[in-house]
Amino acid sequence: MIRKGFKMKLYDNMAQEYEKRHNELWPEMREMIHEYGGRNYSIFLDKETNVLYGYIEIESEELWAKSADTPINRKWWDFMADIMETNPDNSPVSVDLQPVFHLD
Repeated sequence: MIRKGFKMKLYDNMAQEYEKRHNELWPEMREMIHEYGGRNYSIFLDKETNVLYGYIEIESEELWAKSADTPINRKWWDFMADIMETNPDNSPVSVDLQPVFHLD
């Protein structure tokens, strides 16, 4: 399993809406994440900065990268684009974090 950390950013006053949408995560999105090797997925919010910190375990970088091009993922990006910083294709602006410590 590969551990990945990343950060994204919400627009001001969108934390509650972000959490609501994730609490109502579409079953097809959940299935796609698992189908493309994603497990143990968590997202944390720094309320002072609106920065989201994500953590996910994936089977392989190649398989996970393919999930970006699925119709359900593109639909999710479009759905979330109004509450967070995004790229021109509506994918979230995401910065990978460098792992520096892990303890099982």
